[in-house]
Amino acid sequence: MPERRAEDGTGRDAEAADGTGTASGGGDRKGGADRTNDAGTPDQTADADRTNEAGDGAGATNDADRTSPTGRPDRERAGAAPGGDPSAPPPADVRESWVETGGVRLRVLARGDAARPTVLLVHGYPDSQEVWEEVAEFLADRFHVVTYDVRGHGGSTAPLPLRGGFTLPKLTDDFLAVAHAVSPTRPVHLVGHDWGSVQGWEFATVGRTQGRIASFTSISGPSLDHLGHWYARRGRHPSPEGLLQLVDQGLKSWYIGALHLPRLPELAWRGPLGRAWPRVLRRAEKLSSTAYPTASLPSDAANGAWLYRDNILPRLRRPRPDAFAHVPVQLVIPTRDAFLSPYLYDKVGDWTPRGLRRRAVPAKHWLPRSRPKLLAGWIADFVAEHEELGEDKD
Repeated sequence: MPERRAEDGTGRDAEAADGTGTASGGGDRKGGADRTNDAGTPDQTADADRTNEAGDGAGATNDADRTSPTGRPDRERAGAAPGGDPSAPPPADVRESWVETGGVRLRVLARGDAARPTVLLVHGYPDSQEVWEEVAEFLADRFHVVTYDVRGHGGSTAPLPLRGGFTLPKLTDDFLAVAHAVSPTRPVHLVGHDWGSVQGWEFATVGRTQGRIASFTSISGPSLDHLGHWYARRGRHPSPEGLLQLVDQGLKSWYIGALHLPRLPELAWRGPLGRAWPRVLRRAEKLSSTAYPTASLPSDAANGAWLYRDNILPRLRRPRPDAFAHVPVQLVIPTRDAFLSPYLYDKVGDWTPRGLRRRAVPAKHWLPRSRPKLLAGWIADFVAEHEELGEDKD
């Protein structure tokens, strides 16, 4: 077998202990039309499904993984107030703009040279775009790096009414509006974490975004369509292993049911839970910075509950049968994620005909904050590789 490579906590290549793995691949589909995947649709798995695992202790953030390549310290060391206001003016090297779409106004921040390839980072729940600050700093010397507050989060306005305002089609409208504003003539390299990744799977698998995305990096957020087929397969073909997986993931997903309750999540986030969350997050995820999360957390979390209410049940009940990615995908799996089990991604290769690269790291859920340097290195490598492939095609 070919040698498998991994990256250590400094972002350098290191040999994996088991020496296994397969090479990453291009667009040829594996097998013929008679081969089917777990969804009952033709298997369009790419020949390449390369796995990579970072094997050093990744549970906690250290200074070496937080210092910017430009030598700039993070906001906490620079003396900024903890839990700052995300609507405050950005630093001098960060450009702020606004995009209006679908009745909302989205706050967009950009770093780096706009003539370079654009990397568009989408945050999850209950975050705002500040979750990407450290990753964006590492990337900005090589790329045009853009983040935005999802509707109802951070400095962006919320839809009215909230109910029905956070559906995946409307979030896709937002993404297309931002992508057109920041990179009107070239496709963007999409990166999503948590619900940013859930959204990203939608963006990368619907027809109307073709030509606007060059690659997709998914971190801690599965496609709801793929997840719906995962549950359906275990219902059609029950087994002891499948039952254990259902129970295990059900325990990890307890909060989803809570977020569907009327009014209670909003009251909790605007009250005691919102006050306690920064401390809980730092302790559970081993985060050292007190500058995150930001002061908009209570409203971000209250509004963002509609991401779950508008999308989870409809998609799990009726997952799309055609949710195939039309771009190359890099899948980053934190193996100690308290909310998502690694086996949820076992069949992702069936849905990625343009190529899939897997990377695993022994870290918890909030990888953009706990391992920003490692994550930025993986993103940069994937983007650079597919920029070179695009140039070769030209």
